[in-house]
Amino acid sequence: MGNTPTALDCKTVAAALDRHLRTDTFPLGIRIIRDGEPLPDRVRRPLRDMGIKIAICQGIGMARRYGWAIAMGPEDLICPIAQVAFGFKPAIPYYTEGNLAAGMYVETCAQGALTEQEVPKFAPEEAGTVVVAPLHRCTFEPETLLIYGNSAQVMRAVTASLWKTGGSLTSTTTGRADCADIVIRTARDGRPQFILPCLGDRIFGQTQDTEMAFTIPWRLVADLLEGLEGTHKGGVRYPIPNFLRYTPEFPATYQRLQALWGEEEKKAGQQ
Repeated sequence: MGNTPTALDCKTVAAALDRHLRTDTFPLGIRIIRDGEPLPDRVRRPLRDMGIKIAICQGIGMARRYGWAIAMGPEDLICPIAQVAFGFKPAIPYYTEGNLAAGMYVETCAQGALTEQEVPKFAPEEAGTVVVAPLHRCTFEPETLLIYGNSAQVMRAVTASLWKTGGSLTSTTTGRADCADIVIRTARDGRPQFILPCLGDRIFGQTQDTEMAFTIPWRLVADLLEGLEGTHKGGVRYPIPNFLRYTPEFPATYQRLQALWGEEEKKAGQQ
């Protein structure tokens, strides 16, 4: 895939996504603010501005449903898995031994330890404030584009992301910690992926049973937009066009009525 120019306009991208995907909630731009970089203007901090601590999936839910720009640092977070994954808290033995997963997601701590190893994580020196905002009001250049939609809308995003490369798109999930998949795995792998929302995202982020997510590095978004146009012209569209040009079949009583009409018309033609 080619590289997106840094000047790619977020509002232009938002308009293109709305035209092709028509998602119920706003597509989001995500950026990790590090090394003294100032926060974008007009962002809400959960603890400072709302008096609450939240989960990252919850902040994503606010951004995509309310249209808010949300900034989340260690002081704003209450989810232990996210605190470890995003480098804000150390992965002490109680965590690495699998206690959080055992009895809930897996049978034993030994299996839980394997599950925790699969959660992508920032090292402490990689940690930074997580900023999410609707694309149409982004005042920063995102590092990641995040879209929530139904399976057909995510399918459109997947096919568009393969327009320039062909092949297939592979994603990995444990059914938990999707915030780490969304932000960290996408950045680490440098490729698009489809996301299975986790239990926490469904409880705290209010993600619905009908929703999935899709992420792509911002540098690949220009190729995604070209793919959306190309696949649209090729007939892969949303809403999915139903095939309606066929003669339907009706119950026997309906068919009998059609036959009686035919008999009456035949008699009338013979008179």
